[in-house]
Amino acid sequence: MKKLNLSDNKTVSRILLNFVIATAALFFNGFGIYLTMKAGIGAAPWDVLSLGLSKTLGILYGTASISVSITILIIDILMKEPIGLAMIIDAIVVGKSVDFFNYINPVPVPETIPGSIGLLLLGLVIIGYTQLFYMRAALGCGPRDTLLVGLKKRLTRIPIGAVSIGLLSTATLIGYLLGGPVGLGTLLCAFLQGPIMQLSFRSLSFDATGVSHQRFSETFAVFASAFKNKHGFSAGRRKHA
Repeated sequence: MKKLNLSDNKTVSRILLNFVIATAALFFNGFGIYLTMKAGIGAAPWDVLSLGLSKTLGILYGTASISVSITILIIDILMKEPIGLAMIIDAIVVGKSVDFFNYINPVPVPETIPGSIGLLLLGLVIIGYTQLFYMRAALGCGPRDTLLVGLKKRLTRIPIGAVSIGLLSTATLIGYLLGGPVGLGTLLCAFLQGPIMQLSFRSLSFDATGVSHQRFSETFAVFASAFKNKHGFSAGRRKHA
């Protein structure tokens, strides 16, 4: 029996399937982010920036997050980095998903530090697994990951770990100056999110480096080709009739 290769986005049906998978994964990724913020001991670096922007401008977290994502997306485009369909989904779905969970408020604020740390770690585990399914869809990486890769290409003498630390530190500093929450949770997210994500990938034997992400132009070409073939077939039938 042939194994289903979800990353093979060569047909419209497969792209649509992976679109649904990526969207669902990013929605629940937002739940993981919600838990890390609900822990109340400091947000993850990028969330510090979004929450600081939200506080300063008096807007929802999701709106602030989308603004940050779109800004980074524009930078990615200017850097001529590959843009995928899922990158656009990421920019919109995650932030509004967090707003949704903040609205329904399904989890109470922990009353103890151990409880807060446990909730934050649960959030990071959820983020790790949802990131796996999002990446497996092979429709592109998130704006922030793409920015990291783009910067690394240009800062060839600096290790990617150092580039990542510099990027996260910058986001945290700006967010803190805007009033974003910085604390123990910020450090835990910065140092544990990567390892927890790797453990999540290993538990399901997922190799992120083996995924070839489809650019938006390639996705468009698949839809254009399908439309052209269907149009040509219909025209042929009308002519024969």
